Amino acid sequence: MQEPLKFAYWVPNVSGGLVTSTIEQRTDWGFEYNKKLAQTAENNGFEYALSQIRYMASYGADHQHEATAFSLALGLATERLKVIAAVHPGLWEPSVLAKWVATADHLTNGRIAVNIVSGWLKAEFTAMGQPWLEHDERYRRSNEFIRVLREIWTSDGGAEFAGDFYRIRDFDLKPRPVDVPGRPHPEIFQGGNSTAARYNGGAVSDWYFSNGKDYDGFSEQVEEVLGHAKTAERLQPVRFGLNGFMIARDGEKEARDTLREIIEKANRPAVEGFRDAVQQAGSSTGDKRGMWADSSFEDLVQYNDGFKTQLIGTPEQIADRAIEYKRRGANLLLLGFLHFQEEVEHFGAKVLPIIREKEAELAAREPQLTTV
Repeated sequence: MQEPLKFAYWVPNVSGGLVTSTIEQRTDWGFEYNKKLAQTAENNGFEYALSQIRYMASYGADHQHEATAFSLALGLATERLKVIAAVHPGLWEPSVLAKWVATADHLTNGRIAVNIVSGWLKAEFTAMGQPWLEHDERYRRSNEFIRVLREIWTSDGGAEFAGDFYRIRDFDLKPRPVDVPGRPHPEIFQGGNSTAARYNGGAVSDWYFSNGKDYDGFSEQVEEVLGHAKTAERLQPVRFGLNGFMIARDGEKEARDTLREIIEKANRPAVEGFRDAVQQAGSSTGDKRGMWADSSFEDLVQYNDGFKTQLIGTPEQIADRAIEYKRRGANLLLLGFLHFQEEVEHFGAKVLPIIREKEAELAAREPQLTTV
């Protein structure tokens, strides 16, 4: 809580933008657009950029660039931006990824991170001839995957691990990732909503990413993940990121009208196909708490429930919501936009200064929050 709220943005390395809608989106999935966007973002208050992971055309994402290669390219095109590459256990071996990250970390001077995605799109796995595990088994595999990464990056000699999914013996990684003060190893992000995901967030991940949530929904997740963290052997406290789709306009009506147009122009077949694919992710869990289990059609137009966070309105209104999420445990907001280049600049010029002012007011009004 003593740190300023951090900001990340979804890298539009997948065609179709961040909403599955026919509304105009002045956003492009190509590299030249994204190179300029990354440079704009690091100059407008963004500390992280998360590259999405899709391997084949699906639900409006007809084209996609692979996340690790794209993240490295953006890292080489920037000076300060930390790039997060999304990866799937089951499609990567942790030891191979550990080596890739170490090399990429040196090339970017310590600015590589990974987001471990347990997987929701069965069709991608089966199309590549890979086994599709039951929901909780996918998260159990991710748990081991993260532990292997950490073992390889931090062990003094040959790393050792013997689990149900992965085994390494006397694995000696050289060079190791860059020695960054305050960072024991490259940061490991992980998302999800299910009981299994929350356990992993508290037990092994550095960051827990939440889909879009209202205040109470986010607070409930934070409380549960922190409960798991209390009994875990951790190198650092778990931190929390929250997804949100931001529509900042001069007036609230203008922002709400934009949201209404996005939903009215939804690509219905694509949204319904996505809904049919992801509903099994929530319903396949024993307690029905998986991702998208309670998402409406309108929520799924932004495929990570970003509308639920309600970062929609004037800069002042958005800043108020951001501060309230910080009070409830958010360390980072992961943002999507309709027109990325213009709206990232608008965020830096109009929204972020108000958030920083309100953070200072919060620290003066509730100083106990800064000592947690």
